[in-house]
Amino acid sequence: MERSLVLIKPDGVQRGLMGDIIRRLEQRGLKLVAAKFLLVPRELAEKHYAIHKGKAFYNDLLDRITSAPVLALVWEGAQVVSSIRQTVGSTNPANAEPGTIRHDLGLSTEYNLVHASDSPENGEFEVALWFSPADLVSWKRDTDRWIYP
Repeated sequence: MERSLVLIKPDGVQRGLMGDIIRRLEQRGLKLVAAKFLLVPRELAEKHYAIHKGKAFYNDLLDRITSAPVLALVWEGAQVVSSIRQTVGSTNPANAEPGTIRHDLGLSTEYNLVHASDSPENGEFEVALWFSPADLVSWKRDTDRWIYP
């Protein structure tokens, strides 16, 4: 089973969308294995967005993610990264498919509600960056037999 990081960014928290975003991921069949509500330290934001360092929007990314609380979540499931990306939708809400989180709830690329890992490798890296192994809860969900053949 893969694991992936989802961050409900400050705009999603401030707009009261945490429950709806979690509900959509749970309804998809994904299993939540860790959650943390926090103000993101700048140092963590810099590590998380290191791939964008030097780009024109880098400092804006850091400012936004550290501006208010974030709900960091770890999800587990078969093909979890691609399932989450499909559920979240395109980075630009104007290009996102109807029914996705960003299409239904977002209006701008700058305030697009969530971050989702973009590959299994980045999922592993980001989960380890935001959570310790002790934070991750391994548990058996009875409904898994109805989700995974």
